[in-house]
Amino acid sequence: MNLKKIVSLTIIIVILCTTFLIFSPPAKATLTEYQESPGVTRYNSKHSLKDKNGYSWQIVLFPLTNNKETNYYLRLVGFPGIAELNHPQPLEIITSDGKVLMANDLFSVQSPAPNVGQFDVTNIVNQLPKNGFLKIALPLKNNQELALKIPSSILLEWQWLVNEI
Repeated sequence: MNLKKIVSLTIIIVILCTTFLIFSPPAKATLTEYQESPGVTRYNSKHSLKDKNGYSWQIVLFPLTNNKETNYYLRLVGFPGIAELNHPQPLEIITSDGKVLMANDLFSVQSPAPNVGQFDVTNIVNQLPKNGFLKIALPLKNNQELALKIPSSILLEWQWLVNEI
């Protein structure tokens, strides 16, 4: 191939790629939609992540609106019999730039199960970074610690849930 054809082909590829990027629809986060009751639709972000021991944890961020005020909650659910949360302990959220945020344990008095925790993140949800990742840490019984890394894809989904829904 001569230089003229290579340059022409390169220009065509650049134009096609640029056109695709400009006119493609924006990516949207995948959120779970469910009917709470007739006429009441709720959204949440639900994922399964593995801890350092390879055990799966379900992590769910969801809003609840009461009297026009929206609160946000983060629920953690481990496989029964594998790990027990040490209630009442705050959830520690560490941003990729080292900022530490704390969320109160809502099951401090009674949890529906020893492997379930729910935390009020209303006051910190707007402090979560737009980029990067998060690490969440929580003491478990038997001197263990739950540590989960929340990747940027989930963080972006959380941003969408908080800012767009």
